[in-house]
Amino acid sequence: MITDSQLYSLAIFLGAAAMLMIVLYHFLEVNAQDDKGLETKLTSEKAGVGAVKPAVNHPVVTPVGGAGDL
Repeated sequence: MITDSQLYSLAIFLGAAAMLMIVLYHFLEVNAQDDKGLETKLTSEKAGVGAVKPAVNHPVVTPVGGAGDL
């Protein structure tokens, strides 16, 4: 069975390791160079996936003689 002091040491070690991994990840992400082969020929910045809804021409329907018309 694990003792309280062993559990405490394990928690401190894993917490410190997690923080070091986070700092390392951010360091690598900030210093990463953009890959020129991944550039796309977008016509505008809003042409990406999910950025803009496609234009759909729906006819305008106005309700006539509903229950709320008084």
